[in-house]
Amino acid sequence: MSKLTHLDDDGRARMVDVSDKPSTTRVAVAAGRILMQPETLKLALEGSGKKGEVMAVAQIAGIMAAKRTSDLIPMCHPLAISSVKVQIDPSTDGSGLEATARVKTTGPTGVEMEALTAVSVALLTLYDMLKAADKGMVIEAVRLIEKSGGASGDFRRDV
Repeated sequence: MSKLTHLDDDGRARMVDVSDKPSTTRVAVAAGRILMQPETLKLALEGSGKKGEVMAVAQIAGIMAAKRTSDLIPMCHPLAISSVKVQIDPSTDGSGLEATARVKTTGPTGVEMEALTAVSVALLTLYDMLKAADKGMVIEAVRLIEKSGGASGDFRRDV
């Protein structure tokens, strides 16, 4: 098993020193979903919820969250993010909405946490905007899909 990089030899939390790492292009993709009643999904797709165009607001919230990840996750480095794309689509089985985030930077550390944060906040925003219609919604399966760049190598989840 790999050593946990955010703990020092005495087990204390630390921010990883990336000052000697080369600057490379880093990309991460994360995804998750929110399950809801068919009537709630219809409201989301029509943009007719009480709070307006829910999917557009959730996309913007996800983008903003990616940019603020280091304010939320204590050991994350503040990054100069080159690109954030958040996509929200109906799930293929009709059970709700799927959120996907793709984050890119050029730097000494990856953007996995930024992609995961973008997806999480996009889904939380959907919940917030649709909760008047359906308090029983479930957010699930937030996960890293792929990452590239960096010394730890590339990763791609078998889907």
